[in-house]
Amino acid sequence: MSSIIPEQLSLFKSLFKAREDVFAVRWEKNGKGNYIPVFSYDSHRYRIHQAKGGTFQTFQDKTYKPLTDQELINHLAGKQVAGVYPLLTDNTSWLIAADFDEADWLNECRNFLRICNEYSIPAYLERSRSGNGGHIWIFFEEPYTASKAGG
Repeated sequence: MSSIIPEQLSLFKSLFKAREDVFAVRWEKNGKGNYIPVFSYDSHRYRIHQAKGGTFQTFQDKTYKPLTDQELINHLAGKQVAGVYPLLTDNTSWLIAADFDEADWLNECRNFLRICNEYSIPAYLERSRSGNGGHIWIFFEEPYTASKAGG
């Protein structure tokens, strides 16, 4: 794997501006996958909690692990699949993504991009992980109110 240079990290951070107090990683099990927030916690205290019948969900002594440059470098280098939380605590966002997964996803993406182009809105298509869908990304120059962005 190639090394991530500072310019790559800087470019990524300039586009995918998100909360820095939390991030998620992708997990997969038995052919299914999703994202889960990453937590910091004392594993010894958690084992004691488990021994008393507790679950991770009911374990109170945990905090979100912050999104650091190293976590982003791990993502860019393919060591982990990280997800950001684009909705900021003030209900604004620097970006939106439209998700297309139905049978006609490619034509829907083309139509969406055509409309964005008509309104001079830069938009970027990414094929989804499964290959059977797409995401269209729109990046804002300043934080935008989420309720207006979702239309």
